[in-house]
Amino acid sequence: MDRMKDKVCVVTGGARGIGRGIAETFAREGAARVWVLDMNPADFPELEKAYPAIKGAVVNVADAKAVEDFAARAKAESGRVDALVNNAGITKDALIHKMSESDWDAVINVNLKGVFLMTRAFAPMMMEAGSGTVVSISSVVGLDGNIGQSNYAATKGGVVAMTKGWAKEFARKGAKVRANAVSPGYTRTPMIESVPEKVLEPIIAKTPLGRLGEIQDIANAVLFLSCDESSFVTGQVLRVDGGLVL
Repeated sequence: MDRMKDKVCVVTGGARGIGRGIAETFAREGAARVWVLDMNPADFPELEKAYPAIKGAVVNVADAKAVEDFAARAKAESGRVDALVNNAGITKDALIHKMSESDWDAVINVNLKGVFLMTRAFAPMMMEAGSGTVVSISSVVGLDGNIGQSNYAATKGGVVAMTKGWAKEFARKGAKVRANAVSPGYTRTPMIESVPEKVLEPIIAKTPLGRLGEIQDIANAVLFLSCDESSFVTGQVLRVDGGLVL
């Protein structure tokens, strides 16, 4: 299991849920360093003890200075970054006529501006090195919309648009830097676990593969797009939704 052998990786929102699954997968696949960025450091000690390659850092991805400071630290300590996973995200759902400006701004800042700031900090480093991958987590909501999620859908659709532009931009001047996105469907995370089964049952019934996604399903997709096995894949959006939207 060495698909990320010797690679230096950064995973935002990496302490819990899908981000944690991605970070643990990278560590199991031989990464030399997996930087786990999160606003809640409570889970860092457990992760660092279980996986020596993992190192936690408290970083607000919506804070430009915090991101730049971390990028400088990562470069100083690790020398380079081979894979960036933009996973950090929040939701503040409401129907449009009930959505406050502050809830709109909060989701835009983390889910869209945060992806921009992180990629702005690390893509030039990768381009200078001549190789690297950026994988950003979108959502089926960003591709197909959802009631009560105007802010979230806007950010996740924006992630797709930025990804396609970056695939062109980062490969200029011979740099082999790739940009892709993963679009999860409904996935069994701690947040989903709190949703009543009667709400989940119709979603599962509409899913051709007949189940919710698991965190490892998403982590496996991110692993593929982050390792050398996908060296000829860029500018793509990989749906991992069990066929929910076809």
